[in-house]
Amino acid sequence: MRRATKTLAGVAAAGAGTAYWLMMSPYSQVFGPFPYRGRADGRQVALTFDDGPNEPYTSQLADYLDGEGIAATFFQVGRAVQRYPEVTRRLADAGHVIGLHGYTHDFTQYLRRATLADELERGLDAFAEVGIRPALYRPPWLLRIPALHSLARKHRLQLVSGEFCHPLEVAQPSPERIARLAVRVTRPGSMLIFHDGRDGKGGPRAATVESVKLVVEGLRAKGYGFTTADDLLGVPAYH
Repeated sequence: MRRATKTLAGVAAAGAGTAYWLMMSPYSQVFGPFPYRGRADGRQVALTFDDGPNEPYTSQLADYLDGEGIAATFFQVGRAVQRYPEVTRRLADAGHVIGLHGYTHDFTQYLRRATLADELERGLDAFAEVGIRPALYRPPWLLRIPALHSLARKHRLQLVSGEFCHPLEVAQPSPERIARLAVRVTRPGSMLIFHDGRDGKGGPRAATVESVKLVVEGLRAKGYGFTTADDLLGVPAYH
């Protein structure tokens, strides 16, 4: 009985691992193209930020990036944009690229075609309220279902994956720990994923803000420059 229980647990774990790889891995292409790295013409990298805007951390990042002359890509949650519309406008006016990251960031909303369609439409409506029509979409948790690509085509959205700067960055380990791994995993064309918010609900992101400063310093020392996700992919940022 004990052996059978262990066998069933092993099968369940293997199934869960397979499901994660197919539906949530940054690298899986099983449901269609999901670019995680851009063109490697020279040592260029894109810094990308998910789950915001989230104050004061999004503005702290903007202050630093603007001072360094770096344009980044912010995949923002619709309801957070409605909470901080002036922050989204400021980013766009400064030359940062704004992409869609859903409306609610509620996991269950991304599992069925009908609720996913609603997330896309409500998210795009939230951006329209601040005069932005994004052409880039990164799914929350990078979650893909078979219907995603057809819905993305309907709204003329380019799907964008990326590579996590650190697997625990969302939990806020030390800035030094985040930065060491981020610099180590970067390759020409990388689109590094950071989080300036958490699930569109806010939360402390001071470690992320400080880690970005260390990452910029470390990558510049290796000869890297910085660009945006749309530039690396050769696609438009907006409609």
